[in-house]
Amino acid sequence: MKISTMLSYAGGFKQAARDVADMERAGLDLVWVAEAYGFDSPSLMGYLAALTERVEIGAAILPIYTRTPTLIAMTAAGIDALSDGRFHLGLGASGPQVIEGFHGVPYTNPLGRTREIVEICRDVWRRETPLEHHGKNFTLPLPPEQGTGLGKPLKIIAHPLRSEIPVWIASLGEKNVQLTAEIADGWIPILFIPERANEVWGGALAAGKAKRSPTLGEMMITAGGLLAIGEGEDVTEIRNLQRSMVALYVGGMGARGKNFYNELAVRYGFEREAELIQDLYLEGRKKEAEAAVPAEFLELTTLCGPKSYVKERIAAFGDAGVTHLQVLPVPMAGQTSASLIETVRDLI
Repeated sequence: MKISTMLSYAGGFKQAARDVADMERAGLDLVWVAEAYGFDSPSLMGYLAALTERVEIGAAILPIYTRTPTLIAMTAAGIDALSDGRFHLGLGASGPQVIEGFHGVPYTNPLGRTREIVEICRDVWRRETPLEHHGKNFTLPLPPEQGTGLGKPLKIIAHPLRSEIPVWIASLGEKNVQLTAEIADGWIPILFIPERANEVWGGALAAGKAKRSPTLGEMMITAGGLLAIGEGEDVTEIRNLQRSMVALYVGGMGARGKNFYNELAVRYGFEREAELIQDLYLEGRKKEAEAAVPAEFLELTTLCGPKSYVKERIAAFGDAGVTHLQVLPVPMAGQTSASLIETVRDLI
């Protein structure tokens, strides 16, 4: 099992990047950089590439509606070259509130778009022939009746360092997870409860793997949560730091009937709690929504406690098929993020 983390840069990106360099020396294998509707992640990943030497760098995620498929491929090839082959491309559909609200792009056919974008990216990187694609969502070159008629098949000018860059897909819904298991190198779930993962996603994963090309190999999975190691109530109280994030996603990341994270909580067995969190959050009662997040949910989606307990949680994630343990270190007295990474490396 490898160790990954999601870059948190609320306190300033440059300091966060220096922290990544320290964690790299401690044994961190992969750092993910989010985008959402903040800074663009490629700029940040390029900075990380210059500051680090070994740690792999992943986009988690590049929203599929915000760039053309070929620009996604070019961006991935560029960061991969800058990092000497350390890049992982994470893709996801985001949600209609962000895509239509912030980007002004219709949120249509996410599954079909994802499949075609992955196909186009891999064609660009292989650079075997000038790029042509004829799909439901994308036609390259653009048909004459839709433009000037001057479009022509082209190859990327630069030669990508690798013809195969790992492609991860962030997915939660049954059909999207099935697609992920079929075509992606890796899967990025969120709010992952290892003990209940097979119950929620087992059927979709099996259906997708049945169609999976043998050339892709086994699918990677990155999942985990807040990491705190110590004794007493102080360390378990750290789980509460996740309340605001869970309340935001389950309660406010989408409208009623269009909140994928709320649906996930329901599928985990927290139907009544998910409804209450959403009601409170959408009424503007955010603190009450946070308080309504079940303690059990927080415990199952984090790794907070004594070393022996954290070791048990690591084993649970491993048993669920997680290949990249996703940890968000919260240092206690005398600890650093890097020292926590070292401890996890020893426990693994």
